Amino acid sequence: MEEEIFSAPSIEGLLTEGKVIQVRPRGYSMYPLFVPGRDEALIAPVEVDKLKRGDVVLYRRAKGVLVLHRIWKRDGECFYLVGDNQREIEGPLGAEQMKGILIMVIRKGRPFSVRHPLYRFCSGMWLFLRPFRPMLSHGAAAWKRLFHKN
Repeated sequence: MEEEIFSAPSIEGLLTEGKVIQVRPRGYSMYPLFVPGRDEALIAPVEVDKLKRGDVVLYRRAKGVLVLHRIWKRDGECFYLVGDNQREIEGPLGAEQMKGILIMVIRKGRPFSVRHPLYRFCSGMWLFLRPFRPMLSHGAAAWKRLFHKN
């Protein structure tokens, strides 16, 4: 499964300067939150001490790749992350690897805040359903094939 990979070297620099950045996630690890080529993400500089379960963070893997995933669990300064379209949990990751936090999703040109109660509810349910995600994804794809034929 493809990861949410960002290659622009200036992303971290802009976040370090306190700027909010807008990126277009690639890959399907955060599907259905992000559909490649359609959706965009507004990422703000991160305040690590305020990060909690359910937050979507931009982090740098040990191999140097920037990835956008959701916090599954936090244990002090250690973070465990998972993509919305994945079951495998990655971690522990250190606080120094956290580079930014998702503050807004832009879907088909329309923004919605990650603070909206409906978004918070849905993301909480999606975390709860992590063990069942493959079944849900396959079911949704089958439903789409059956009822959305052109």
